Amino acid sequence: MAYMALYRKWRPQVFEDVVGQEHITKTLKNQIRNNNIAHAYLFCGTRGTGKTSTAKIFARAVNCLQPKEYNPCNTCENCSGILHENIMDVIEIDAASNNGVDDIRELRENVQYPPTNGKYKVYIIDEVHMLSTGAFNALLKTLEEPPSYALFILATTEPHKIPATILSRCQRFDFKRVTETDLIDRMNHICTHMGIEVEEEALHLIARNSDGAMRDALSILDQCISFENGKITYEHVIDLLGTVSDEYLFKIVEAIANRETQNLIEQIEEIVSLGKDIQQFIKDLLQHYRNLMMTKVSNAPDRIIHMSKENIQRLREQENKISMNEIIRAIQELSSTLAEVKWTTQPRVFLEISMIKLSKPQMDVSIEGLVERIAQLEKVIQSGKIHIETQEEKSKDLDEKKEEKHKNPSVKRIPLESLKKGWSQILQVIKKRKISIYAVLMEGELVEVSGNQLIVSFKQGYGFHKEAAEKSPYKEFIEDVVTEMVGQKLHLKCVMEDELHTMPKGEQSKEDEEVQKIIELFGENQVEIIE
Repeated sequence: MAYMALYRKWRPQVFEDVVGQEHITKTLKNQIRNNNIAHAYLFCGTRGTGKTSTAKIFARAVNCLQPKEYNPCNTCENCSGILHENIMDVIEIDAASNNGVDDIRELRENVQYPPTNGKYKVYIIDEVHMLSTGAFNALLKTLEEPPSYALFILATTEPHKIPATILSRCQRFDFKRVTETDLIDRMNHICTHMGIEVEEEALHLIARNSDGAMRDALSILDQCISFENGKITYEHVIDLLGTVSDEYLFKIVEAIANRETQNLIEQIEEIVSLGKDIQQFIKDLLQHYRNLMMTKVSNAPDRIIHMSKENIQRLREQENKISMNEIIRAIQELSSTLAEVKWTTQPRVFLEISMIKLSKPQMDVSIEGLVERIAQLEKVIQSGKIHIETQEEKSKDLDEKKEEKHKNPSVKRIPLESLKKGWSQILQVIKKRKISIYAVLMEGELVEVSGNQLIVSFKQGYGFHKEAAEKSPYKEFIEDVVTEMVGQKLHLKCVMEDELHTMPKGEQSKEDEEVQKIIELFGENQVEIIE
């Protein structure tokens, strides 16, 4: 016999088997008891919550020859025929692949024929929101005036896509997501019946990853059974799902709180090298931050966090180190990253950016990021470990910086008066640092140092060089090198050679005039100028 998946093998057979939907199954049983069955139902809810299973149970129950407490007996001729699809009184239609007008017209023609065995002719239309507009219009006529024996059960995951005219003619039942407790109880029951040993922590992890869908939970459990013939452990489920352990999550959140960016990047490298799924990791980290948030707002977190007592205690310890704003900022950032990685070919890069932003609030310009930075400043101020620099200290620091800037062991400092003689040395320094500027400036000649002005002339035919030298960024670069070597800020002025005779003579300072007189009196070789 071919292998049957767990979710098919353990499909609910009576109303009590449907997990977590007692508000629906009780109502349906009461309708059967009171004989007030409606002609059209709409079952809404996320995948794997029991919509189709409940529809099939209801279809058998209304046609059962020997009902047991308003449940189908599953052994009579009608129940057996429906289970094995041997009678045509229950018709299942997949609207995803049969969504045209012609498909519904065929249904309208067939509905005219009464049931052959049972009391009701039941039509179960799955994913009904996939019907076209024309198909909905065709279905509407049948729902308005159905035969007394016709029963329609429409199932959908997206009720908002169904026209209001259809909705108003159906009794609507909303299927809830199955709670983790109910999922675990059901899986425990199945494992016990099959003689499979499984760790409680492993079942908790499967339940968390099934997102409230019983079918998803049983599919994961089925994989785990195939993965490991012996006992199903927490580590086996982690390996199978590509998730990370709680230990990893605690370490990563700790690193984010401590602003250990490098540590975070190294941990991401380890996660990726282990083959973990990045999307799943982000989901796990989101869940962890959600749990931290719950421990902050709840006095009894064990009721809303399905983890071991030890891990809940660790959550309490960790949430004391993290503010609510930090938690909310992390949830928002991770949610945004999760949406982005679904469509990118480089999910790791987006994850790394997210981790850097979380560990470096100064890079986050969101309101939450700014609030966190302000909170950090408040902590520093409250701790008293803060030093406000006085104006005197600022001036002293500025003088020290200037002195450090002027002290460069690789550059020989040239006195201002000897600048013309040292011009070639200046050119060599510029050549080493920026040869393109040297190529322009070498065609010029230093002709005068007047006050704080450095005048360089260019011969005819070198107008391009002159214009380049006196424009940014060349001009600033030349001035910076000269200032560094001379120790005084000088401004560069570039002229053409034929413009020199028209330039006004610069005024020398009184000090410069006295220096010039001394040189003329004793001779240039006999005078040494010391700053």
